[in-house]
Amino acid sequence: MTGIAGLNRKHNHVLVIRDADVVAAALREALAEASPEERPGLERAVALVESTATATEAKLRADWTRARLAAVGFTGDLSSVAATKALRQAEPKLSLLAAVQLQKEALTQPE
Repeated sequence: MTGIAGLNRKHNHVLVIRDADVVAAALREALAEASPEERPGLERAVALVESTATATEAKLRADWTRARLAAVGFTGDLSSVAATKALRQAEPKLSLLAAVQLQKEALTQPE
């Protein structure tokens, strides 16, 4: 996810959209029809999608926050003011309140 649709400075809600179940179903269907050579890769893909599907919304938002910080080259302390600034540079429509909330949530979730 590269951005958060509908996010602006007046709205601080972050919506997590989950489509892992659709992707998992498509992968399972492909696995059922796969050749022996394709099976190992598809089995691994199914396992990855299923593990992602069990992630909490907080974990997904934390991962998104870390990914956005990494995208702008931020490597410092996640609890710093510089992290908040970098997150808002990565997502200019992100309000200060939303950035701080995402930052705090990322601090509480394991990587």
